[in-house]
Amino acid sequence: MSDIVHFTTVHSRSDTRIAVKEVATLADRLEQTVALYVQDGLGDETNEKHGFTVHDTGPRPKGRWSRMVFGGWRMYRAVRRAKPKIAHFHDPELIPFAALLRFSGIMVIYDAHEDIELQVLHKLYLPSWSRRPISRVLAITEGLAMRWFDGTVVVLEDLARKRPGKNKITVTNFPDLSEFDDFLRDAAPAREPRFVYVGGITRPRGALEMVEAMGYVKSAEAKLALVGKFDTEALESMARADKGWHRVDFKGWSSRETVVAECARACAGVVVLHPTPQYVTWYPVKMFEYLAAGLPVIASDFPLWVELFNEFKCGLNVDPHDSKAIAQAMDWMLANPEKAAAMGQRGRAAVEAVYNWQPEAKKLVCLYQKLLA
Repeated sequence: MSDIVHFTTVHSRSDTRIAVKEVATLADRLEQTVALYVQDGLGDETNEKHGFTVHDTGPRPKGRWSRMVFGGWRMYRAVRRAKPKIAHFHDPELIPFAALLRFSGIMVIYDAHEDIELQVLHKLYLPSWSRRPISRVLAITEGLAMRWFDGTVVVLEDLARKRPGKNKITVTNFPDLSEFDDFLRDAAPAREPRFVYVGGITRPRGALEMVEAMGYVKSAEAKLALVGKFDTEALESMARADKGWHRVDFKGWSSRETVVAECARACAGVVVLHPTPQYVTWYPVKMFEYLAAGLPVIASDFPLWVELFNEFKCGLNVDPHDSKAIAQAMDWMLANPEKAAAMGQRGRAAVEAVYNWQPEAKKLVCLYQKLLA
């Protein structure tokens, strides 16, 4: 049994926001037992570093609807048996089951990772005619849930303004500097002619443009490390068929240790998301992870991101649809290693001063202390 349970049927047990930041922070800073409930079929384990337990309520459901119905019910039963003081969930599809937990006397916190109203508009598996009405229904449902649950954690200031909620706080996905300190503390890492992308590999996240860009980069030694998973086999096949693929080092879905190691080797990070409504108004965590690792960043030319880069001089902005422009930015990084390194140092300083996890952790802990009191 645990005093605090975080639960998800969508995310992995190593999810950066959930496990690496939120659950680890609560386990370290609160005098409560903390557990993470997942549904991946990998079994139970204990995180020795932070002292929280991971409980697998698997097996992993086959298919989206199976996960939403049967997986959600199985998760609900597991969390209810645990009888925690606080249950903190991370998937909008679990709202009905979280409501049942609250009816049973458990305090519930909803963690909104994204703006679901905008996200659904770009779900390709939904018929185009259905996206807008589904988006609206989910927005209304989420808004009601935020008003009713005991606490709400949102990742975006825009979302916080759109959705009134009880005990609502904004907890942004800024990086935990301690993850990157070991290889930056003693000496500057040996950078290679290597670019890195971390995260889900999808069309809207610039997967094909990044691979195409590698076909235009002048240096024969240049490589692109893709640390993540393709969302479809069709997209992976398209990427592998491109002439730039021979310069790609595909790592697949990897541990946090691999993420940090790849950032240590690279000369720049890449985040060329397409200008969809869900991306243009937020900062992706990978951007600040690159900066925390002392890397300059090649990023999309969204006004919000351009403003950040103009202030801190920490990278180059490009048209994310233009693979040749991405390649030109890569060429510049390789041709100007000292200037690129200076960009990375300025970015690291910005993260140390403002864009890091510690202030966010403090807000999360304060919310829990308020509810537990």
